[in-house]
Amino acid sequence: MRAVRYRVRDLRRSATAAVVAVLALVLIPVAPLATAAPAADKKPEITLSDSQSGAGGNVTVTGKDWPAKALLTLLICGQNMIGGTDSCANADGRAVTTDAAGTFSRKLRVAEPPKPCPCVVAVATVTGRKVAAQKKFVIAGHATAPLPPEAGRGRLALLGEPGLEGTSGILNWFGAPAQRRLTVTVGNMGTEPAKNPVFEIGTAHGVVSPEWERRQWRGVIPPGGKKQVKLLVELPSGAHGDYVVSMKYQGRLLAEQPWGVARPWGVMLFWVLLFVVVVTAAFRIGMTIVGRLRPYAPDGRHRAKSSRRRWQQRERPNRTPEEGEAPAGV
Repeated sequence: MRAVRYRVRDLRRSATAAVVAVLALVLIPVAPLATAAPAADKKPEITLSDSQSGAGGNVTVTGKDWPAKALLTLLICGQNMIGGTDSCANADGRAVTTDAAGTFSRKLRVAEPPKPCPCVVAVATVTGRKVAAQKKFVIAGHATAPLPPEAGRGRLALLGEPGLEGTSGILNWFGAPAQRRLTVTVGNMGTEPAKNPVFEIGTAHGVVSPEWERRQWRGVIPPGGKKQVKLLVELPSGAHGDYVVSMKYQGRLLAEQPWGVARPWGVMLFWVLLFVVVVTAAFRIGMTIVGRLRPYAPDGRHRAKSSRRRWQQRERPNRTPEEGEAPAGV
């Protein structure tokens, strides 16, 4: 009986240990998820080591709750960055990559932006999900002016998702410039009609800033109305890879659309065929030169042919006379 009791006690201990182990395996993975879920909903934040500084100084920018392993740009901008990056000191900007926890710390040189203050330190992602944050910053000695009033006429806003129309043809396969039409639906939020608005279209590859070109759309968008705008976008010859098409109006970014351009394999095929043709032609020319430089026999016949015949006669077995046949010379 005592042995049975000990065995039952051991079984109970084993069952308890198994239950504890299972609960630990279940609860341990859930705990990090429960703590990380609220962090994913947090907005990225930045803090500055100083709220003001003079031109030529330095300010340390620290951030948290940013996307992990993301490339960021740090800029000092004037007029609260209303006009986009055109109001920023782009030449003195800095780049930084966040760590696995989404934090970073980078020292930024204080430079006077092309626009007057109020100024801000602007941080934005270059790759991946579009995220941005700003912090007010005072530049001692820099000009200060009131913010420009909102334009009352033709204030356009994006009303739908942008898209690209068009396909690639056989000419694009051989390196012809790829073309698409950027299609966006915009609405007029102003009090007066927008007549023949002029947009800016830019294409960017990788971390390179867009190259902007002015495109005018012919038409009128009445107040409170909306129109579908289609603008031509063209890339250089042989361009391939991941591009981003951007659209601005009155200095404000309206839309961005990614564009994956296939590699022009026809160009590579052309160079491969050209290489084969050149190598074959060089081989034929070389064989012709070798054939002409090969020495000849004194009687005018090719020495190689005469030597080949002598070799064949040497290898041919001597023919013995058959029975009843007189040998040669008898």
